[in-house]
Amino acid sequence: MLRDGKYAAWFRTPRGQGTGLVDLVDGQIAGRDGFFTYGGSYQVDQHRFTAVLTVERHAEGAPGLFGPDQVVVDLVGACNGAVATCSGSAREVPEIKFECTLIYSQGEAPVAEAKCAVVQLNADKLPKGLDSRSRPRPPFGPARPPAS
Repeated sequence: MLRDGKYAAWFRTPRGQGTGLVDLVDGQIAGRDGFFTYGGSYQVDQHRFTAVLTVERHAEGAPGLFGPDQVVVDLVGACNGAVATCSGSAREVPEIKFECTLIYSQGEAPVAEAKCAVVQLNADKLPKGLDSRSRPRPPFGPARPPAS
């Protein structure tokens, strides 16, 4: 069953591949990557689903995997637990086959509270008068020439 939530998306065409983040909620698709936004809708029937995905460029950059900066992709897929796979093609360029793997995100893990001591720096206790002759040499490599 394809469940509502956040998914990491890995998609590919013969022209290349990419990744993005997608939210699937109540039959609606919303997501993005560095160059494109995704929208659309999906319908689920047990472990199978269909979707209509709209893809639109939001930032300048490398050419998209379909060519045009705006496409509508018809998809058919199946879900097996936390992973869904689907395939289809864009209406504008049907000869380019599209495949996608969606991986369900369980949500962000809670951040553990940091437990460490706060150390106060007292600059008056730092050594004074360090120059190049008093700096330690690196453990490997040639020695530094003497300072003049």
